[in-house]
Amino acid sequence: MTGERRLSLETKLGYAALGVMDGHLEYRDFFVADRYSITDIALYAYTHVAGERGFELDLFPCPRLARAGAGATGARNDNQS
Repeated sequence: MTGERRLSLETKLGYAALGVMDGHLEYRDFFVADRYSITDIALYAYTHVAGERGFELDLFPCPRLARAGAGATGARNDNQS
C-alpha cells in the first residue's frame, strides 16, 4: 500500500471514529457510565490533537467533541450547575 493510500485510509477511519464518538456523546455527558472515567481521558488524548493532524472537528455537531479538539476536557466539576 502506498503512503498516500494509507493516509487516505487512516483519514477515513479517523473520521469514522470521530463520528462514533460524536454520536455517542450527543446524549451523554461522559463516554462510559454517568461519570468521568479513564475512557474519557483516553479519548481526550486523541481528540485534543485531531485538529493538528488535519481533522476538522467543526464538522461534528457535538460541542463536547469540538471543545476537546480545542483543548478542553469537557469534564464538569461538582460545583458547576
